[in-house]
Amino acid sequence: MNTTRTLLFVISALSSYAALGYRLSQVRRSWRDSAYRALVVTLVFQCLTFTMGAVAMGGDSFLGVGNLAILLMHLSAVAFCVSAQIILLRWATADEVAIRRTRYWVITGIALNVLLAALFLLADGPGRPASDFDGTDRPLVLTYLLFFVVSQAVPCVTIFRQCGPYARMTDNASLRQALRLLSVAAVILFLYCTARAVNILTGAAGIDIGVWRVAASVFSAVGIVVLSLSLTLPSWGPSAAKLLAWARSYRSYRALYPLWRDLYEASPDIVLEPPGTSVSDLDYRLHRRVVEIRDGWRDLRPYIDRSTTNGAARPGSSASEEARQAFTEAAQIRQALHAKRTGTVPDDNADAGDFEDRDTDNFTAEVAWLTQVSVAYSKLGDAS
Repeated sequence: MNTTRTLLFVISALSSYAALGYRLSQVRRSWRDSAYRALVVTLVFQCLTFTMGAVAMGGDSFLGVGNLAILLMHLSAVAFCVSAQIILLRWATADEVAIRRTRYWVITGIALNVLLAALFLLADGPGRPASDFDGTDRPLVLTYLLFFVVSQAVPCVTIFRQCGPYARMTDNASLRQALRLLSVAAVILFLYCTARAVNILTGAAGIDIGVWRVAASVFSAVGIVVLSLSLTLPSWGPSAAKLLAWARSYRSYRALYPLWRDLYEASPDIVLEPPGTSVSDLDYRLHRRVVEIRDGWRDLRPYIDRSTTNGAARPGSSASEEARQAFTEAAQIRQALHAKRTGTVPDDNADAGDFEDRDTDNFTAEVAWLTQVSVAYSKLGDAS
């Protein structure tokens, strides 16, 4: 169990150092921002907390003082929670309000740490076995541990309560996502506090809950990873969103190729520029591919047999109506291409019901629809 707890402390520490390193890479352009400075301080305390946790799991003394690593872990954890609360204020409230409330939280944090240190010394913390800090019936040590847990639980509750209203107030999409993720981290860390309290109280009562004792460390590690992501999301969120949008566009661009290729072979004039493979100008190429598919589809009008229904049932009885329509359109295009190659003009080749019935002003929706048609077109080709 100690090995598992040590590993979880190491994971928490590594995620903390990764977040700190990422934020320090932006120090030149962001240092004048008070919210950035508060964030760096928060991440430093976060790193110290879990570094000391890993050290505490490795031995009973640190720098020659018994259980010093445990005390430093707890003191830095309080400072870390207070700093996280200050970060939230800097993100979401006016400067004057943030400054006033920051003073309150700093004073509260100092008072909490002084009280924790006093309880630790009164309980003869340096002389106690390290196992006592997992749960004991010694009154002063038990008071110290429960006081520490409460000092962690209260900020979790306040942060969770504030994240929702603050997220609704901001117009910044990345900040809104960060606040929502921060609220998730607060819930997970509150579960850590609950599990830690259970460990302490069952230990004091002499009850062995076995492997369930590791639940607190699991909640702590997961919560810190989520917290690290939330504290750095405002800076990498926009870039990640752009990357995801590019990936979606590229996937659509590739998915449209089979349909575009056959329409291009049937009507080469739809292409204004020679076909290329570069995706450096992906948005432009995707727009061109959609326009060229439209033009190629339009050229097929005289050959599209509207009575064709082959493929309409291909998706299966559980498929949506839109999926069925996509297969129907794909089947008609495949039939029309064959008719154009053979010079066969069907009797029922009315123009009604083609892609112009859809909302072509919504480019995203049109790409999604044409992608469905292209995928259905490819499946019909594989089946034939």
